[in-house]
This record gives sequence, C-alpha cells and structure tokens, in this order.
Amino acid sequence: MADAYIVDAVRTAGGKRGGRLADVHPVDLAAQTLDALVERTGIDPKAVDDVIMGCVSQAGQQAMQVGRNAVLATKHLPESTPAVTIDRQCGSSQQAIQFAAQAVMSGTQDVVIASGVESMTRVPMGSSAMFHMKEGLGNYKSPGLEEKYPGVQWSQFMGAEMMAKKHDISKDEMDRFALASHQKAAAATKAGAFDKEIVPIPIQTEDGEQMHTVDEGIRFDATLEGIAGVKLLSPDGRISAALASQICDGSSAALIVSEAMLKEHGLTPLARIVDLTVTAGDPVIMLEEPLFATDKALKKAGLSIDDIDLYEVNEAFAPVPMAWLKHTGADPEKLNVNGGAIALGHPLGASGTKLMATLVHALHARGKKYGLQTMCEGGGVANVTIIEAL
Repeated sequence: MADAYIVDAVRTAGGKRGGRLADVHPVDLAAQTLDALVERTGIDPKAVDDVIMGCVSQAGQQAMQVGRNAVLATKHLPESTPAVTIDRQCGSSQQAIQFAAQAVMSGTQDVVIASGVESMTRVPMGSSAMFHMKEGLGNYKSPGLEEKYPGVQWSQFMGAEMMAKKHDISKDEMDRFALASHQKAAAATKAGAFDKEIVPIPIQTEDGEQMHTVDEGIRFDATLEGIAGVKLLSPDGRISAALASQICDGSSAALIVSEAMLKEHGLTPLARIVDLTVTAGDPVIMLEEPLFATDKALKKAGLSIDDIDLYEVNEAFAPVPMAWLKHTGADPEKLNVNGGAIALGHPLGASGTKLMATLVHALHARGKKYGLQTMCEGGGVANVTIIEAL
C-alpha cells in the first residue's frame, strides 16, 4: 500500500468561551486556517482533491455543511474544491486525518486537507440536541437505545468519575496532573514552542486590531492550591472543572499527500503516517477506549510503547491520560510535553488536527522519530494515529 505524508499541520491559538475569538464566525475561522495551510505549503490550490472537516456541533453557524462553507470563504481554494463535514465527536478531525490518509494510501486521491473547527462560544456544546428537545422535537436516544441501555444518561462527567475510581486515581494526583498541564503549556508558550504551528488570527479589541497568537486558557500563575480548591462536580466525586478540558474556540488543518505529489509539487514532508486505528467499546464509561485502541495500534504497527518518542493523549479529563499511562506503562515524561487540553483547551471538532500540529512540530523540535496521538470520543470510540517524523 502507498504511503501518506503530512506536509504541514497548523492550528489557531485557542480562545476561551466568550473570549478573544468570540467575534469570529466559525466559517471564517476555519477558512483562515485553510488559507494559511495553502500559503505555508505552497501547494497549488487547484491540486487539492478534497477537504475533510471535523465539527461536532453542526448547528447554527456551523450548520449547512461548515466544511464546504469554509472552502467557499477562503481566499485561495477555488469553488471547485469539494469538502465534507464529519462528526466522530471529539475525534472528528483526527478521523479527518485518517480518512485523508486512507484516500491517499488507496490511490483514489493525492492531495487532501484534513481539518476541524469548533466555536464553542457561538455554537454551545450539545445545542444541536438540546434545542430540538426543548422545542418538543424528540430525543436522540431512541426507543431501541433505551431498550439496550435502560435509564443510562450518556455523560462524559460520569465517565470521568468512573475512570478515576476504576483506575484508582486520587483527587490529589489529578490536581497535580492538571497543574503540570498549565505549567508545561506556559513554559512552551514562553519558549516559542508553538510558534511554528499557530496561525495568527486578526481580532478587534478595545485597543484596535490585534493578532491572536497565544492560547487564552493557559493559567500562567496556576497553583496547586487554586486547582485543588475548585468545587467538585459531584459532592461524592473526584472530578472538578479544573480537571477537565477547557471549552474553547479554534480551528486546525493538515495537508496529507501522496509520494507522487511530494515530487510533483516540490514538497518537503514533516512526517509519514505509520498506522491508523479506530476502535469502540463501552459507551457508558465512554472515555476509556484510548487504552485499548493504543494496544491494537501498536500491535498493528509492530511497535512497543517504548518505541514511541512522544505521546499526545487528549486531556478531556485528567483521569483519561493518567489511566492511559498506567495501562500502557508509557513514560510520563513523553506525554503531552507542551501541555494538554486542561490548559490549552479542547475545541471539539478541531482538536484532532490541533493535536497533530503540536505532535509533529514537537517531534521535529526535539529531533525525535515516532509520535502517537489518541483521544477518547463520545459513544466509547477512540482513534489512534502513529506517525514517523521525517
């Protein structure tokens, strides 16, 4: 089978809910990232076979095929460029990478942009379901689902609590993990570690136009006492909002091409895609599947966890990467080396290509070879992508 290569991967700096990106329409936010990717790589826009865009809340300003609308809003991509919008919950744009790679590896397409967008300010999480429920238009949980899972309320918060208890992760351990996420993200920002991956976005402020280039959710002055003092989400639980990923606005994109296109367009790849895995398991605990998906991916790739130089495991909640470390026996020093979603934010449909941008650039910055990315997803699904830096 043919190889698929990542030429470049970019992202916006995250915006807090109601923060610096709140006035940017998600279509335009995604379009600016697509344009930046085209400009940075120098790819002929007419050569792009497809744009695959992840987006979870496909309602309101993200409705009516946000991927296609973003293409039409770009400066560089012609209106003849196809696009599709996909939803694999939090892994939507990681799945976009995998679909793009599969298209290239199969020989059916040669140049595909994988991307994602989510404005959690403008299209609140869950609004695509809640609006219809409030209007009396029904519930997404069908009679068939209710019969199989009677009385079950799908809840990531409940899943996080279940994971913390199942894997015996204490509140203090999680507080310290969350603090480290902020500290690593702050250090990476100050060191310029994100400079090569962030697309500056012009925004209007009280002081005039500025460029948004710094992740807004990082608490540069975070303390263990402050994190530990945040109210628990359940009186008898272990999870607080400080141990969860931050609601975030953002977009991201990666250019995936065939070897023939590298030569034809004079492109220099950042990485080769080694393995594409997706698995599914228990939809109630929901967040645990990255543990088992990683086992399968490593076996398929013929690698051990020790062969992997850096890991990006989405910090949906602190117990997810912490349980992943316990299960895999991975080196904690290789995990989310520039911080994770607890500090940097989790813009749902944009997080997959966002994490890939961070992973591929972190591998190059450190002169390392193999990287692994995974995240938990609604419904008990998980994607794993393994890459080799070039």
